[in-house]
Parts: sequence; structure tokens; C-alpha cells
Amino acid sequence: MSDKVLMKGNEAIAEAAIIAGCRHYFGYPITPQTEIAAYMAKKMPKIGGTFLQAESEIAAINMVYGVSSTGKRVMTSSSSPGISLKGEGLSYLAGADLPALVVNVQRGGPGLGGIQPSQSDYFQATKGGAHGDFHMIVLAPSSVQEMADLTVKGFDLADKYRMTTMILADGTMGQMMEPVSLDYEIAAPVEKPWATTGTKMERKHNIVNSLFLAPDELEKTNFERYDRYKKIEETECMYEEYMMEDAEICVTAFGIAARVSKNAINEARKQGIKVGLIRPITLWPFPTAPYKKAAGQVKEIISVELSMGQMIEDVKLATECKVPVTLCNRTGGMIPSPEQVLEAIKNAAKGGTK
Repeated sequence: MSDKVLMKGNEAIAEAAIIAGCRHYFGYPITPQTEIAAYMAKKMPKIGGTFLQAESEIAAINMVYGVSSTGKRVMTSSSSPGISLKGEGLSYLAGADLPALVVNVQRGGPGLGGIQPSQSDYFQATKGGAHGDFHMIVLAPSSVQEMADLTVKGFDLADKYRMTTMILADGTMGQMMEPVSLDYEIAAPVEKPWATTGTKMERKHNIVNSLFLAPDELEKTNFERYDRYKKIEETECMYEEYMMEDAEICVTAFGIAARVSKNAINEARKQGIKVGLIRPITLWPFPTAPYKKAAGQVKEIISVELSMGQMIEDVKLATECKVPVTLCNRTGGMIPSPEQVLEAIKNAAKGGTK
């Protein structure tokens, strides 16, 4: 195990990407993720990589499309309004079955909103992200260590399934500093026989394209893509359970909200309340199994979110509405306090839902 270094979440993502073999970064500055671009601007030229501050978010995502088509590991990062601008490119990446890593360090919205942390891009990330039938793998870190770990994992998943992986963090995760270990065993590069690397007169031309004018061909491609998605749902779900063995109340949260919730759960346990946590790490595919189990065990699930309530819909679907699911939230850049979550837990313990 290597020594740990103190890093910001944004810096940990950038360094982990480099370790994972990313040598191409295209982006555009926007708070609160600009440190990723700044780090890449400093490091990429020193290692023979490419850093380019594009003229816009739209240009950046299309540069990602171009490099990915050659089989190279490539990434971009932005924050909420910038991700919206990348939407068309995200759909094109999906339509061409190209792997890429996209980082969204969320800020409050809608519109330009504010620059404080939020989780209100959950719908956008997990329900596609742009036009058409497609998904992205969505990973939600809750520590600076996970910012790095899930970046490495994200590149591997993107290559394995030929699709975009999104790191869905928030402004707090991006700006906070914690000790990080960057000791990774990087897997051998995945063979990419589809890449546009030049034929050398030894194979047929590879064509990367998201345009299918024949409707039956497009339908066939979409069905095949969703067969792959089904496999991902069956094999790649990740989650953490905390004190769920004897829990009578379940709190569920991701990212910074999960860290706040753990503090509230620890205090509630001291007060004799049997409460636990389910933290989804993959937001897509959503890990339904622990929620189905919890639905037969607890009397209430509390979804703690930095939004008006978006993940709560997936929780209700996962539990098939067999148990009440309530919302404990702040929005607009505000973060729920441990005291607010504890109050929600106490209310549930008394048998009342608000």
C-alpha cells in the first residue's frame, strides 16, 4: 500500500484518471470542478498527453467523441449547466457505442442557479442524459478516496461495455480535502477492434457513426444495446449497507448526504433507535436488491437528498411501495444537517410520517 497524500476531490479524480491511462482531456472551466481542468493543464503536457480548453462545452464533448473513436481513454468534466450543453454529444457517444468518462461535479439549479453543492442532476444522469433510448453508468462517490477509486473503475467499465461512465459528485466532494491512496493495479488495455486506428491494408474499414436511417436497423441496434444494459444491471450494481442487520428504520442517501446521514445514524443508535443506511454507489444501474430486502424488514425508509426528491422515485420503485418512503432534503445549494436527519429518524421511530 502506498503512502496517502492529501488531495482535493477534484484533484484526486484528475490524478486517478492519469494513472488509469487517460492521456486526453477536453473541457471548459466552470465552478465547482475547475480544479480538474487546472490539474490536467499542468500534468498532461509533462506526460505526453493532450490538454485542450475547448471553446465551449459542446466542442469539448465532441472532441471526446473523436478521440474515443480511435480507442484511446479520454475524459471531460463539467458542472450542471455545462453537462446540459454536452447532452447532444453524450447521446452521440451512446449512439456510436463509444466509451468515455464524464465527470459532473454538481451545483445548485435549475438555470445558472448557484455554485454551491447539489444533487439535483440525478434525473438527468440516471434517466439517460439526453435524447434517445440510452443509459450511462453513473457512479456516486462519498469520499475523496472514492472520487479516485471510482474514476479508475469508471474507465474500466466504460471500456468493458463500450459506453459512457459518469462520475456524479457534488461541489462538496470536489472541494473537500482528505488523505488518498493512489496505489492501483491497472488492468491491461481492452482490445478495441472497432477503433478507427488505420487499416494498414490488413482489415476492413471501421466506421464510427450514430446515424441509422433504416428504422429496422436502428431498432435492432437499440435492442442489442439494451441486452447489454440488462447484463450491467445484473452484474455491476454497487452499494454499501451500514448497520442494517437489525434496523427498523432505513436511511438512504448518496454522496455527501450519506456522510451526513451516518453521523445522524450514529447519534440515533446512541439514543436506542435501530436505524441503518443503504448507500447506492451505482446510481445507474440502481441497486434494487437491498431495498427489496429492507422493505420486508423496516417500517420506514428516509431518502436524504440535496434535491427536491429525485432518487426517492427509484427507492419507491425498488421497494414496490411496500413500505413508506419519506424525503429529508435541502436544495438550492444547501446541505441537510445531521440534526435535520436525526429529527427525521426520530419522527419515523415514533411511527409518524410527514
